[in-house]
Amino acid sequence: MLRPVSSRLRRDSDLYALEAALLRRGLGPVAGADEAGRGACAGPLVVAAVSLPPNARLDELNDSKLLTEAARERVFERLRRSRAAMSVVMYEPDEIDRRGIAVCNLEGMRVAVARLPERPGYVLTDGFPVPGLPGSLGVVKGDRTAACVAAAGVVAKVTRDRIMCELDRRRPEYGFAVHKGYSTPAHEAALRRWGPCEDHRMSYANVAASAVGRPDVPAGA
Repeated sequence: MLRPVSSRLRRDSDLYALEAALLRRGLGPVAGADEAGRGACAGPLVVAAVSLPPNARLDELNDSKLLTEAARERVFERLRRSRAAMSVVMYEPDEIDRRGIAVCNLEGMRVAVARLPERPGYVLTDGFPVPGLPGSLGVVKGDRTAACVAAAGVVAKVTRDRIMCELDRRRPEYGFAVHKGYSTPAHEAALRRWGPCEDHRMSYANVAASAVGRPDVPAGA
């Protein structure tokens, strides 16, 4: 019987070493799952799962937070050209408000993995294990340790950033294209001036507070 892979492997300096170890043990294909937008107070939560082709090596692939916007776009296109298997799941603000961000995040990981065209033999998730996802390992700083997790982070981030830029064209007063829905000083100032819109998460304290005393903002925006 194959023993679970030790989390000690997460510190290997080679971004592809953990997946290579799993493949050598016959646990492939290996998929990674990650999200974008969990900490934002506006816009969707986007969860992605990616399974890289065997022996894939992508220039610039890294934790999406360490890449510039232009670099993320380049990596995203390289992933598409590499024929990596990709799956994306989105949760809109109203569903996040109803069910909670943690529930949506964990469910999104399971659903994104299930929607991959080929069932993975093993799944790596960023930071924490996902209940109900068999044959998986939560990897500390997984987006800086495992290529498939880094790839999933890039796919989730690029997908969400594009959505936020589209929302900005519709509601330019909030500056979504700049802060992507996170609680920056500029975003907080816009919330105080304009109140929340339908793209905000009303269950978040700062958003709910910005709606107090505004009869023009319906319950739940």
